Amino acid sequence: MKIDSNLQAPQLASAVRALFDIAAVKIRSLNDSWSPGAGSPVFTSGGKYTSRGWTEWTQGFQFGSALLQFDATGDAEFLRIGRTRTVEVMAPHITHIGVHDHGFNNVSTYGNLLRLLKEGRMEANPWEQNFYELALKCSGAVQAARWTNISNGGGFIYSFNGPHSLFVDTVRTVRALAVGHRLGHALFTENDKRVSLLDRMLWHMDATARYSIYYGEGRDSYDVSGRTAHESVFNTNDGNYRCPNSQQGYAPFSTWTRGLAWAICGFAEELEFLETISDVELEPHGGRAKVVAFLTKAATATSDFYIANSALDGIPYWDTGAPGLEKVGDWRGQVSNPFNDHEPVDSSAAAIAAQGLLRLGRYLKNEQYWQAGLTISRTLFSDPYLSRSPLHQGLLLHSIYHRPNGWDTIPSGGKIPSGEACMWGDYHAMELAAYLHRVIEGKPDLTFWS
Repeated sequence: MKIDSNLQAPQLASAVRALFDIAAVKIRSLNDSWSPGAGSPVFTSGGKYTSRGWTEWTQGFQFGSALLQFDATGDAEFLRIGRTRTVEVMAPHITHIGVHDHGFNNVSTYGNLLRLLKEGRMEANPWEQNFYELALKCSGAVQAARWTNISNGGGFIYSFNGPHSLFVDTVRTVRALAVGHRLGHALFTENDKRVSLLDRMLWHMDATARYSIYYGEGRDSYDVSGRTAHESVFNTNDGNYRCPNSQQGYAPFSTWTRGLAWAICGFAEELEFLETISDVELEPHGGRAKVVAFLTKAATATSDFYIANSALDGIPYWDTGAPGLEKVGDWRGQVSNPFNDHEPVDSSAAAIAAQGLLRLGRYLKNEQYWQAGLTISRTLFSDPYLSRSPLHQGLLLHSIYHRPNGWDTIPSGGKIPSGEACMWGDYHAMELAAYLHRVIEGKPDLTFWS
């Protein structure tokens, strides 16, 4: 991508305001038309949100978007929507033992509500605060219980595929463990054994950095620094790593760019979070310097790979090994084209990665990453990615859910999916805009903890 080194955050102020103006219409439309009994809204087809039974991992993004709208605009209508719907609908997600998605569903809802309350944006109510805190404690512990030990003495939170499966996505959902730990909670297992949520979070991130991310160190014949495997497969009998795999990407040895984006954002956010953790708590993991070193190595490798393997305007195609990319031509050297005939872009990956790049740039005081995040934001908050039509329920166009399974809508006359939105893309576009809004206004940074 071509990074605009002269772009400044205040120059995006009008685009950020326009995004929230548009988002208000979309949130109202979905809230008025969607029945929770239909499941979670996942992605749009023909401009209308639809569900797709796989796991219910997107509902928190729906109500979390309303809370982010309130955060940025102060419009109490959206606080009411997010608050009421969270209480009415989200309880099953707190104790859902079958998924690795607690940080997506519960930190986006209960976490945002607790943060807003502690920031004084909502009327103080001790019982309401206790309610949100209890939900987050339970969520973190339930997530931490989904655990596989591995041969190096660590382990990971396994995906919905089973105990053998480490998903790179989960590197951002471990926010649930981080929040639970900050609230003083732990997981208790057989014989009242106390298990630290922080320890499990750090072991999971270590496993992800070690097995899901490549560093150009000769690991295999396709070891390019920053390349990311969607799934890492382990032998659960002896805890040994076996091979990379991919569920939503093209192949085990290519890089699914949304997985890459989850890694960028997850590692960057946890680096920020560890600034709030004492040195003593990090000693079981080799001390602060060791932990920060492996997180930084993973964050910078994936960020560099993203920058090198996106279109000129910062938007990635859905997988860097997708077979049709050669027909697109010099896809790295031209602006993204969501309307080409060969391979789709994924704007949702761009929204996730942009936030991670901004956070990492600020944390490391690295201008390249910061400017890359701003450059991607400018692209996303304009045509052809921002959905301006009030008739389309999606906010961020040209996202991809599951290309191998063919779940994404191909428009009439088109050859590849385009023109549709997804719940995680919309939420992360709003989270990116809310983060920038605070930067522009000189307010405290948007964080997942309070």
